[in-house]
Amino acid sequence: MEQLKQEVESCTKCPLHKTRTKAVFGNGNLDAEIMIIAEGPGYYEDQSGTVFQGKSGELLDKVLAACCFSRDEHVYISNIVKCRPPNNRAPIEIEKEVCLTYLYQQIERVDPKIIILLGATALKGLIDPNAKITQVRGQWIKWKDRMVMPTYHPSALLRNPTLKRPVWEDFKAVVAKYRELVNAAHYSAHC
Repeated sequence: MEQLKQEVESCTKCPLHKTRTKAVFGNGNLDAEIMIIAEGPGYYEDQSGTVFQGKSGELLDKVLAACCFSRDEHVYISNIVKCRPPNNRAPIEIEKEVCLTYLYQQIERVDPKIIILLGATALKGLIDPNAKITQVRGQWIKWKDRMVMPTYHPSALLRNPTLKRPVWEDFKAVVAKYRELVNAAHYSAHC
């Protein structure tokens, strides 16, 4: 994984390398049973080189904590693209194509039983370019012998707090699936 990380950090295969401060490879437990995949780095991630910083990262950490999951123990987090698109625009096709080869390798290395897709770009990038997050969020999808839960990105919750309840229901389903597939004794006071 370290070799792959170095490859990503020196990648020049798409135009995003010209505008990035730092490539954001991913982080968390390399042996995690849950992998979280989002769209791409934002401003804070680009500056730090670490996934999910700032307000979205704080909100994700709160949701994970309510599920009794932590970044260090239970999850590995990455993105569809590894470099920040200018002005936080959605990544274009060539950017996704290049980075998906890295993401597939990360998925193979971590080998999670559960993947959580945060937002439409993650859903379209990994599962189906025509999928709509509003139609499939909260529904389990079987993908390459893994269970995938699409849900809204934390930044969407910050813009529209009415989405918090559906996302919480999705994460409760993740806890139930984690108990089914990984650890029947996993405790969370909230789910």
